[in-house]
Amino acid sequence: MKLAIYGREFSNTTLPFVQQVFDCLRKYDIELYVYEKFNKFITGKIYFPKKLQGFRNHHDIKGLADVMLSLGGDGTMLDTVTLIRDSGIPVIGINLGRLGFLASINKDDIQPAIESLINRAYTIDCRNLLKIDSEEKIFGDENFALNDLTVHRRDNAAMMIIHAYLNGEFLNSYWADGLIVATPTGSTAYSLSCGGPIVFPRSGNLVITPISAHNLNVRPIVISDSNTLSFELEGRSSKYLISLDSRTQVIDSSFKFSIRKADFHINLVRLNNESYLSTLRNKMLWGIDTRNY
Repeated sequence: MKLAIYGREFSNTTLPFVQQVFDCLRKYDIELYVYEKFNKFITGKIYFPKKLQGFRNHHDIKGLADVMLSLGGDGTMLDTVTLIRDSGIPVIGINLGRLGFLASINKDDIQPAIESLINRAYTIDCRNLLKIDSEEKIFGDENFALNDLTVHRRDNAAMMIIHAYLNGEFLNSYWADGLIVATPTGSTAYSLSCGGPIVFPRSGNLVITPISAHNLNVRPIVISDSNTLSFELEGRSSKYLISLDSRTQVIDSSFKFSIRKADFHINLVRLNNESYLSTLRNKMLWGIDTRNY
């Protein structure tokens, strides 16, 4: 097996868990590739008997690895999307952060998770992405998101107005602090904290969730991802923020853009002992009665 590893800088408290990952991997006959910046960071901190080969970008990784292993939280997992892109390389995350919906492997389960991965005891969970189209290519060729697109006010406390159109037909004018368009994967992220619904993967939907809408009758809505959404911005501010997952740019009211389903998907590794429902129950603490503790 050829395995790629991606990670960010981490604190000393995380070091033992990262070392455990490499200790588990050294037991197997695999080819290991480590993201170049992460490789430099762990040099001298992590022991591994063999010289680690590196990769720098999505061009290097395409066709190189069978699986990518993400070490960190959900933000680290989202970073891997810009590296994997349309290569089809499955990705699995070991959660070294806090909640971890995407990076679903707990740091206490590192050894059995890696054993399952090496033995290919897993299934593939396909996740759709959304894509932004605009005349000004502010995100370059990284114009896609696994979780969500967010538009938010920037310069002052005044509300902004987001005029939304569904397949060219006027949908609504959102008077709010901002707006989120989330995929089913992103429905458990920012959209959920703003009152949006949880949408199951592969449901073929997008969620439109206003952020602190002025009109309380304006609620989140769910639409088919076969639709195209387009937006125009209005407000007192001259600048606004627009984000694709963790990547953010500054725009003004002249910026017009549309959103649709991306032309490729991301393959998440789902170990055979876990499911989306079990992840929901564990992360959301469903069924937990504090009176029993």
